[in-house]
Amino acid sequence: MPELKEGDKAPDFTLPSSDGGNVSLKDFKGKENIVLYFYPKDDTPGCTKEACSFRDQKKLFQAQGAEIFGVSFDSVNSHKRFIAKYKLPFPLLSDEDKTVAQKYGVYKEKSLYGKSFMGIERTTFVIDKDSKIRKIFPKVKVDSHTEEVLGVVKSL
Repeated sequence: MPELKEGDKAPDFTLPSSDGGNVSLKDFKGKENIVLYFYPKDDTPGCTKEACSFRDQKKLFQAQGAEIFGVSFDSVNSHKRFIAKYKLPFPLLSDEDKTVAQKYGVYKEKSLYGKSFMGIERTTFVIDKDSKIRKIFPKVKVDSHTEEVLGVVKSL
């Protein structure tokens, strides 16, 4: 699949949600902007810091008409534990079969301690009400990331 670019139509998806049921991108078309952030693993240091930063800024995103969704390969049950532990006020979506990460081009070869493996490259997409990708933040560095994303959302 060709790499997604800003201005492209966001690939639709339907994923199981920590809230129960499924979340589909098409359900938000014409209604709300979406912050879709892909992260490697529940309850790990960088992912926890990122999730808690979005948690702490959620009201500011809501005021701008934006919904936040985190996506990883973890199960819905893992997501529920992560949400409970850190009081996360937004749903986490389970992409256990990796299809959405592949559609969005974030399932990539990574390396850790000299070993290569496939995993999620921490990436955030800001998707507008027309399902267009307005901003892609690849290879996210967690510090100050939420503020950068909020700045883009405010400009929509």
